[in-house]
Amino acid sequence: MFDTTETAFAEVNGQLIAYRTLGEGPPVLMLHGYPQTHALWKNVANLLKAEFSLVLADLRGYGDSSKPEGYENYTFREMGKDQLALMSSLGFERFHLVGHDRGARAAHRMALDAPDRIESLTVMDIVPTHHILSNLRKEVAAAYYHWFFLTQPEPAPERMILADPDSYYLSCLTGWGHATAEDFDPDQLSAYRTAWRHPETTRAMCDDYRATLNLDYEHDSADLGRRVTCPTLVLWGQDGVMDRFYDVPATWENRFENMTAKAMPGGHFFIDQHPQETVAALRAFLNKAL
Repeated sequence: MFDTTETAFAEVNGQLIAYRTLGEGPPVLMLHGYPQTHALWKNVANLLKAEFSLVLADLRGYGDSSKPEGYENYTFREMGKDQLALMSSLGFERFHLVGHDRGARAAHRMALDAPDRIESLTVMDIVPTHHILSNLRKEVAAAYYHWFFLTQPEPAPERMILADPDSYYLSCLTGWGHATAEDFDPDQLSAYRTAWRHPETTRAMCDDYRATLNLDYEHDSADLGRRVTCPTLVLWGQDGVMDRFYDVPATWENRFENMTAKAMPGGHFFIDQHPQETVAALRAFLNKAL
């Protein structure tokens, strides 16, 4: 799948975190979102590896990373601690940070909790968690219904999803903005399917969303007056839900001091749909931030 070594594992922050490394140059940590794994970055990483030392990691609860019991273990703060410890274990005390979807939310939290560690931050196709929940619109609730479905008490959503996980998760991949199954690399889609067919992965991904409504919102409320100071890139799909209902850069302008913003072709999964355009945007930003 990758032109690199096999998946490695690090025991950090009380978890076992799966990751891959490839390339040479300034370190860049790349975090995936729901319902994907670090395989998201396959095509992007193979185009960037000549210029950067890339670390592609599975968030706790996802892919091959450990899946602790209890939604309190799935806050973006705890996910971020895993990744900070992973980078320390690899000898990278400062690094560039790139995240999509849930990975972008964890990355935002990392930049708030450990600003001395982050050289630059890239968030892809999200608006702030606190903004979505405190200014919820019916159109957003309908389009992103999974935020509220997945937070229902265990085991109701898990049982419904696991009755036909491929159909459910494929509806997620194709339902958030102008994507079809054919837009996803077959190797990557196979990796996602392998992960989401495991019952513990579905349980953990539900706990991720349970943590958001029960704990992450409170963490973000406490930090409303804080701003990320490092160079920050905001990318979003011009055909996705976020673009349809928000002025995406405007939702971040009071949270980032040094922001660059760019709309990308495609929907929520523009990385899968348009890897070369994603690489061009990342390369331009990261080289400027060096």
